[in-house]
Parts: sequence; structure tokens; C-alpha cells
Amino acid sequence: MTTEPLSAEPAQDEHSIIAERRAKLATIRAKGIAFPNDFRPQHKAADLQITYGEMEREALEEQHVSVVVAGRMMLKRGMGKAAFATIQDASGARADGRIQLYITTELTGAESFEAFKHFDLGDILGAEGTLFRTKTGELSIRVSHLRLLTKSLRPLPDKFHGLSDQETKYRQRYVDLIMNEETRRTFKARTAAVSSIRHFMAEHEFMEVETPMLHTIPGGAAAKPFITHHNALDMQMFMRIAPELYLKRLVVGGFDRVFEINRNFRNEGVSPRHNPEFTMMEFYAAYVDYQWLMDFTEAVIRKAAVDAHGTAVLTYQGRELDLSKSFQRLTIVGAINKYAPHYTNDQLHDAEFLKAELRKFGVKPFATAGLGAMQLALFEETAEAQLWEPTYIIDYPVEVSPLARASDTVPGITERFELFMTGREIANGFSELNDAEDQAARFHAQVAAKDAGDEEAMYYDADYIRALEYGLPPTGGCGIGIDRLIMLITDSPNIRDVILFPHLRRED
Repeated sequence: MTTEPLSAEPAQDEHSIIAERRAKLATIRAKGIAFPNDFRPQHKAADLQITYGEMEREALEEQHVSVVVAGRMMLKRGMGKAAFATIQDASGARADGRIQLYITTELTGAESFEAFKHFDLGDILGAEGTLFRTKTGELSIRVSHLRLLTKSLRPLPDKFHGLSDQETKYRQRYVDLIMNEETRRTFKARTAAVSSIRHFMAEHEFMEVETPMLHTIPGGAAAKPFITHHNALDMQMFMRIAPELYLKRLVVGGFDRVFEINRNFRNEGVSPRHNPEFTMMEFYAAYVDYQWLMDFTEAVIRKAAVDAHGTAVLTYQGRELDLSKSFQRLTIVGAINKYAPHYTNDQLHDAEFLKAELRKFGVKPFATAGLGAMQLALFEETAEAQLWEPTYIIDYPVEVSPLARASDTVPGITERFELFMTGREIANGFSELNDAEDQAARFHAQVAAKDAGDEEAMYYDADYIRALEYGLPPTGGCGIGIDRLIMLITDSPNIRDVILFPHLRRED
């Protein structure tokens, strides 16, 4: 489709442009035709491009294809008693979501043509006419009826550069979506991936459920919560940091397979990988363990990538990421041995050495931290960022896994994994701890850690212990970070690129 320079906004400041457009709207209001709601488009630009885009000019003319379309005017060019305009609709994921209109005094009518002269880029138009191909080969509509459906009062950004300022793109996502096809593709891919996950879970007999977002006790993850107050109940409440404990209550209740695509809130840092409000998919299945979970999680992620991207072999920031192969599995110590081989086995099992080594990285372990927690901290400093290909890190220490089942064969570790890709965590899962007495003791240990200064340590949840006392079957559960997964599928470097309305500082 042609992108040659067309008429644009006059060289004047934004306030003058807005004032001029408001004056045009006032004239339209006076005629009683502003903001009509009786136009019904019947065709999408992409569908027309797919069906008729390659048809020969003569064959297209012979078919006399009548169409009714609507969209935002992105380009405009006058030619005496004729003019061209290009409108854009929401169909761009399938093919080109734009189509050209050809407006003439002869066919469209002198009154409509005169009105069109006063239309501005960004206005939303409705058009009826017949398809034809121009001399340059562009599929177009010979317009017989043209209407202004919505008057745009603000000018669009420069048509050649769109929105170049990242903060403006995030803050004014609606303009970013208008101007950038790449942004629209990203969020359509996100929808495709989430839809894929939903279908995959349903095919494997998981029931989708909803759990509370306001909690009386924050639980299910080691994280700092947002705190709020419920006026009617006169009580402190917490925004959900994870749905885990509620989902496992449902397994206690007899729903053997449940999942939730949920919004979580954590009052922590903001970075290219962290947003205070984010999306996860958590699922729980009775009568499985963490080995089964790893196989299943791998399948969920691979299917979502294929459905959203067309292939399980991705390119992320210029480097290949292959999700088609089996994901490797390493213990924490095994990962350090592989990616930081200068440490000896004796050093990795020497608490005093680890404590001193962590200080070199600016990490001061909590007073209650044991050997396993310090090994994990060293892994995070030395090996985590190097895990490019999909890798499960398995067998986490009990002290940092308060909800995970302890190993039956190796003292001090749990049947837990975290999945890493491109140096970041994507998923976390484990065989669930279903021993109520053990869980109560773990909660007490978390309370002690919180008293020692760990703000992310968990609270004691008496009702959850009560639920476990009724009996939780052997269960496995996992949470997958949807936003981070979409970053990989869409080759997006910043988590804000895959969240429609990310959190930003307040505008001045």
C-alpha cells in the first residue's frame, strides 16, 4: 500500500489544532449530525485484502464487489475534484488492516466531497462503495456514500515516526495502538497465547475458577503486599500476592484439577521485568508430583508459543530461544557448578565461605538463613542470568519453600522447581505440602523469619491449616508468569511492552 506523503496537519501548535477541530465539531453539531450511531460496517480491510488483494483489475471490475467499511483516517490526499484517503480498522493481525478510499464529486457527490475536505487525520469514517484497483495496483474502494462517524479533536503524532517516547507510549497506550502496528500485533499475540492456555487446560480436564483478590492474610508467595482497609468491616486487608492457598482449598473441597488466570499485586520494585500488578496462571492437580508438573508446564508453554507465534523456536533480542526441545533440569548446586565452575564442592557446602562470598555481591543473608538459602542466593548472583535456554532448577531448600513437600529421600530439600529462560524466572512449581502439622511448623518458621526482618516472609494462616486438616490429596501446583512469557513470544525487552496499561509515576 502506498505511503507517499499526504496532506497533514498545518504547521501550528497542538492547542491551535485542537481549537480548530473543536470549531469544526461545533459546525457539525449545529447541523445535528455529530456522532451518529446508525452506521454498521459489514467488511474488514484485512478480509478484503486477503480475498481480493491479488485479483486482476479487470476481474475485480467485472465482479462489482460492493463493500461497507469503517475505520480511522490515517492518510489523506487531494487531487482537484477527487481525493484519496486511507482508513485503518482492527483487522490488521490477519493481513493489512488498511484500505484506500477514492472520493469524487461525480460518484460521492459534491456535498460529501466538500465535507470530506474538512475531515482531519484521526477522524473515524464510514464508507460504502465498490472495490477496484488503481493504476498503481492498490486495492481501493470507489466511494458512493461517505460519513463522518467520530470527530477526532486531537492530532495524531507525526505519521512517519509515531510515538517515539517510551513513557508516552505506555501512558497513552490508545495512541500507541492507533499508530503502531507492532504494538497491535503484540497484544493480539498476548490474547492468542492466553486463549491457547485456557483451551489447553480445559482439554486436560482443569476447571477454571476465580478466587478473592482481597485477602485477610497475604499468602501463597514470598512477597511484600499492598495494604488497604475495608471500611464496612473495619479491617485491614491485603491485595492478592498469589491465589495459591485458595486454589488448594478447592482441591481439599474435591475439585481435583483447577486453574486461574489471575492478577496479582506485589508492593516491590519496578523494572523491565517487574510491574506491581501482573498476570499469572496458577494450576493445581491432585495425584501428581513435581516431575509430572515439569512435563505439563513445558507442554503448556510450548503450545502457547506455537499458537501465538506460529512456531516454538523464537528469537529474543537477536538470539534464538528454542522451546521445541526438552527443557534441561539442574539442581541449584549443579547450576553453580556449570555456570560458575571456579567454586569447589567444599566451598559450596561451607556456610561461612558462602556468607563471605555473598557479601562480595552486596548480599547480606538473614540471621535465620541456612546453607540451602545461601546456596540459592549464590546461584541467583552467579548462574541465574546465564540460563538462556529453558532450564528447570530443581530441589529447593525447605527454608525457602514453605509450601512445598519435603523430599522423602534427601533431607533439607523439597520437590520444587523454578523454570528459567533468557536469564529470568518464568514459572515456579512443586509437589504440595499436604501434611497439616508440617505446614503449621513451616508457617511458624516464616513468622520467625519475618520477626528477624524478612518483609517477604509469610504470615501464619490458621484457616489454611484447618483446611489441610480435612485432608489435601497428594497434589502438584505451578504458577506461570504470563507477562514474562509474552515478552519472550513477542520479542519484547520490557514488561511494560506487554501490559496494556503499565504503572507509571503520576504525571506532573
